[in-house]
Amino acid sequence: MSSVLIVDDSPMLRDMLSSLLMDLGWSVSVAKDGSEAQAKITAELPDLVVLDVVMPKMNGYELCRWIKSNEATQDILVVLCSSKSEEFDLYWGIKQGADAYIIKPFQPDELLNTIKSLL
Repeated sequence: MSSVLIVDDSPMLRDMLSSLLMDLGWSVSVAKDGSEAQAKITAELPDLVVLDVVMPKMNGYELCRWIKSNEATQDILVVLCSSKSEEFDLYWGIKQGADAYIIKPFQPDELLNTIKSLL
């Protein structure tokens, strides 16, 4: 069973994505910001992180760089999921090491298909 960490400052989005992924049999944990996510990733390496870009304490780009630059975490898959939708935002997200970038609002199937293709 694959494990997914959802990192987003929106409780509603965290709950919605958690339910969606758990219904498909994935193990899911959540974090409300980058700092909390770092602690969870360090404690138990997830297979994939769904990561918002705009968050307090540490933005998604910073957390993605941290994940991809550490030997212990560099193989964790990262899906950036953000309302930042300019071409530069997508470019910058991939440049930070993200494996995929999804623009909010999105259809649940879009996220699920992206996750399935990565895992």
